[in-house]
Amino acid sequence: MKIEKIHESLLVEDLESFERNHNITFPKDYRDFLIEYNGGYPDPGNYKISEELGDSILNIFYGIGSMYDNLEKKLDIFDEILEIGFIPIADDPSGNQICIGINKEYLGQIYHWAHDEEHDGMENM
Repeated sequence: MKIEKIHESLLVEDLESFERNHNITFPKDYRDFLIEYNGGYPDPGNYKISEELGDSILNIFYGIGSMYDNLEKKLDIFDEILEIGFIPIADDPSGNQICIGINKEYLGQIYHWAHDEEHDGMENM
Protein backbone atom coordinates (compact mmCIF):
# COMPACT_ATOMS: atom_id res chain seq x y z
CA MET A 1 0.00 0.00 0.00
CA LYS A 2 1.20 3.49 -0.84
CA ILE A 3 0.16 6.60 1.07
CA GLU A 4 -0.53 9.87 -0.69
CA LYS A 5 1.10 12.34 1.65
CA ILE A 6 -1.16 15.37 2.05
CA HIS A 7 0.17 16.84 5.32
CA GLU A 8 3.51 17.87 6.70
CA SER A 9 5.45 15.16 8.53
CA LEU A 10 4.85 15.14 12.26
CA LEU A 11 7.64 16.10 14.63
CA VAL A 12 8.44 13.57 17.35
CA GLU A 13 7.94 16.32 19.94
CA ASP A 14 4.44 17.04 18.64
CA LEU A 15 3.53 13.36 18.69
CA GLU A 16 4.81 12.94 22.26
CA SER A 17 2.87 16.03 23.34
CA PHE A 18 -0.31 14.64 21.75
CA GLU A 19 0.18 11.31 23.53
CA ARG A 20 0.72 13.05 26.89
CA ASN A 21 -2.28 15.34 26.44
CA HIS A 22 -4.56 12.39 25.64
CA ASN A 23 -2.96 9.83 27.97
CA ILE A 24 -2.27 7.52 25.01
CA THR A 25 0.76 5.52 24.02
CA PHE A 26 0.59 4.60 20.35
CA PRO A 27 2.09 1.34 19.09
CA LYS A 28 5.54 1.83 17.54
CA ASP A 29 4.43 1.10 13.95
CA TYR A 30 1.63 3.64 14.18
CA ARG A 31 3.97 6.22 15.73
CA ASP A 32 6.37 5.70 12.82
CA PHE A 33 3.49 6.09 10.35
CA LEU A 34 2.34 9.36 11.94
CA ILE A 35 5.87 10.77 12.00
CA GLU A 36 6.44 9.96 8.33
CA TYR A 37 3.01 10.59 6.80
CA ASN A 38 0.77 12.18 9.46
CA GLY A 39 -2.33 10.69 7.84
CA GLY A 40 -3.13 10.62 4.15
CA TYR A 41 -4.88 8.71 1.42
CA PRO A 42 -4.08 5.01 0.89
CA ASP A 43 -3.56 3.60 -2.59
CA PRO A 44 -5.10 1.15 -3.05
CA GLY A 45 -7.70 1.83 -0.40
CA ASN A 46 -9.64 -1.42 -0.48
CA TYR A 47 -9.47 -3.85 2.45
CA LYS A 48 -11.31 -6.97 3.59
CA ILE A 49 -13.44 -6.53 6.71
CA SER A 50 -14.15 -10.24 7.12
CA GLU A 51 -15.34 -13.22 5.11
CA GLU A 52 -18.90 -12.51 6.21
CA LEU A 53 -18.91 -8.74 5.60
CA GLY A 54 -16.69 -8.60 2.54
CA ASP A 55 -14.66 -5.61 1.42
CA SER A 56 -14.68 -1.89 2.09
CA ILE A 57 -12.64 1.12 1.02
CA LEU A 58 -10.43 3.07 3.37
CA ASN A 59 -11.21 6.73 2.85
CA ILE A 60 -8.44 8.56 4.77
CA PHE A 61 -6.01 8.09 7.64
CA TYR A 62 -6.37 10.83 10.26
CA GLY A 63 -3.44 13.11 11.06
CA ILE A 64 -2.43 15.24 14.01
CA GLY A 65 -2.72 19.00 13.55
CA SER A 66 -5.08 21.55 12.07
CA MET A 67 -6.27 19.50 9.08
CA TYR A 68 -9.96 18.68 8.51
CA ASP A 69 -9.67 14.94 9.30
CA ASN A 70 -7.62 15.25 12.46
CA LEU A 71 -7.21 12.62 15.11
CA GLU A 72 -8.02 14.93 18.00
CA LYS A 73 -11.53 15.66 16.66
CA LYS A 74 -12.12 11.95 16.09
CA LEU A 75 -11.00 11.11 19.63
CA ASP A 76 -13.48 13.63 20.99
CA ILE A 77 -16.32 12.27 18.86
CA PHE A 78 -15.70 8.58 19.53
CA ASP A 79 -14.41 8.73 23.12
CA GLU A 80 -17.66 7.47 24.66
CA ILE A 81 -18.68 5.31 21.70
CA LEU A 82 -15.73 3.04 20.96
CA GLU A 83 -14.70 0.20 23.18
CA ILE A 84 -12.08 1.25 25.75
CA GLY A 85 -8.57 0.59 24.49
CA PHE A 86 -9.29 1.51 20.86
CA ILE A 87 -8.89 4.75 18.95
CA PRO A 88 -10.10 5.64 15.45
CA ILE A 89 -7.27 6.11 12.94
CA ALA A 90 -9.19 6.16 9.64
CA ASP A 91 -12.66 5.82 8.15
CA ASP A 92 -14.48 4.40 5.18
CA PRO A 93 -17.00 6.27 2.98
CA SER A 94 -19.90 4.99 5.13
CA GLY A 95 -18.53 6.49 8.35
CA ASN A 96 -17.30 3.21 9.78
CA GLN A 97 -14.07 3.60 11.71
CA ILE A 98 -10.81 1.75 11.36
CA CYS A 99 -9.40 1.49 14.87
CA ILE A 100 -6.13 0.49 16.45
CA GLY A 101 -5.77 -1.20 19.82
CA ILE A 102 -3.79 0.78 22.37
CA ASN A 103 -4.13 -1.44 25.45
CA LYS A 104 -2.06 -4.55 26.16
CA GLU A 105 -4.69 -7.05 25.03
CA TYR A 106 -5.21 -5.49 21.58
CA LEU A 107 -2.02 -3.42 21.16
CA GLY A 108 -1.39 -2.62 17.51
CA GLN A 109 -4.26 -4.75 16.21
CA ILE A 110 -6.47 -3.14 13.58
CA TYR A 111 -10.28 -3.43 13.71
CA HIS A 112 -13.21 -2.27 11.60
CA TRP A 113 -15.92 -0.66 13.76
CA ALA A 114 -19.37 -0.71 12.15
CA HIS A 115 -21.27 2.40 13.26
CA ASP A 116 -24.69 1.12 12.21
CA GLU A 117 -24.56 -2.06 14.29
CA GLU A 118 -26.45 -1.91 17.58
CA HIS A 119 -24.28 -4.23 19.61
CA ASP A 120 -22.45 -3.71 22.86
CA GLY A 121 -18.75 -4.21 23.41
CA MET A 122 -16.63 -5.91 20.79
CA GLU A 123 -19.58 -7.10 18.67
CA ASN A 124 -19.32 -3.96 16.50
CA MET A 125 -15.62 -4.60 15.90
